[in-house]
Amino acid sequence: MMKRFQITCISEATALLVISIFCVALAAQNQLPNKRIPTGQNSLSQTADSTQTSGIDPEQELQRGTALTRRASFAEAIPHLLAARGRVANEYAATFNLALCYLGTNQFKSAIDLLKALRGSGHDSADVENLLSQAYVGNSQPDDALEALEKAAALTPRNEKLYAFVADACADRKQYRLGLKVVAVGLQHMPQSARLHYERAVFLTQLDALDQAKPDFELAAKLAPGTEIAALASAHEHLLSGDIPETIRIAREAVRQGFENPALLTILGEALIRSGASPGQPDFLEAQSVLNKAVAKQPQDPASQIALGSLDLNAGQIESAIQHLESARQLDPENPAVYANLAKAYQKHGDAQLAQNALTKLEQLNQQQADRINSAPGDRKFGYASPNLAGHGVEIQKP
Repeated sequence: MMKRFQITCISEATALLVISIFCVALAAQNQLPNKRIPTGQNSLSQTADSTQTSGIDPEQELQRGTALTRRASFAEAIPHLLAARGRVANEYAATFNLALCYLGTNQFKSAIDLLKALRGSGHDSADVENLLSQAYVGNSQPDDALEALEKAAALTPRNEKLYAFVADACADRKQYRLGLKVVAVGLQHMPQSARLHYERAVFLTQLDALDQAKPDFELAAKLAPGTEIAALASAHEHLLSGDIPETIRIAREAVRQGFENPALLTILGEALIRSGASPGQPDFLEAQSVLNKAVAKQPQDPASQIALGSLDLNAGQIESAIQHLESARQLDPENPAVYANLAKAYQKHGDAQLAQNALTKLEQLNQQQADRINSAPGDRKFGYASPNLAGHGVEIQKP
């Protein structure tokens, strides 16, 4: 999200990013004229009769759907919003929120259809174009995604979140080159944005261009000194460079200052693991604490799930390790680090066949990765979390 080590700026999960857009849209809704889709007295009467017959109050359904959307309960909200559409005063709210829920449940085509309908009915706002751009990213339509982003940028060129949300969508879908194009659009309008420079640095590292990424990491820290984004950029850069002590120092200080972004916590946990912390040691306990916080704050992030699973595996907490690693597999099924750790976890659990299945999948992914590197260097490579985490206790004996 951006979907991915997928850290994007001070990113929440994609679902939470979408809610932010939703909250912006709510403010705009109150400025819209109240109107229904049905026109003419007969249509209104039919709508009212239908409501009485069914026993459903469309306005209450919209309120329920809205409340569920605010809580990121997108799948639960959808039936309520469907019941409200075409039968409420604020049709824009019902349609926009339904599109948002479709996006949050990866029903990208359905989201696109609704948003295009809003665009065609005169609601061609920055919020609609922003959400449409994210949906196009999810639906693997990069040209359309950029076109929608540029339309949104023309309306609100200095809205930093606009670019960050679409960049996070690119990260979620591992569309790193598209993400660079999205950030480039943002930097045209906001060249001093620390967040966008950090976003660009992350995409470059995902494409194995660390030397090109370093200036953006450094600039992000320089542009926003004393902020969470500065700490995140600096800690991330030092971790990528292999300077573990400095990574730990920066991340610890940021946490002491009250910055508890899940990405920052995951970086600290990863650095503590790589420092050689062993079960029972203070650093190991600290790593468990920060990674548990990261997972609690952002359970949809595979990097923190993998890191915590690896840590639990080293601590002998096999069932917990398997739980986190299986969560990571659902979130990022093409990540070799998942299967490297799962193989050993299942082996220790006595599940020889599951361990062998994980090993087989790991070998397939490694071969696919090698083939991709040979055929298209730099495109869609795995980020640094995969090889680093794979190095923790994954020497597997084939069953």
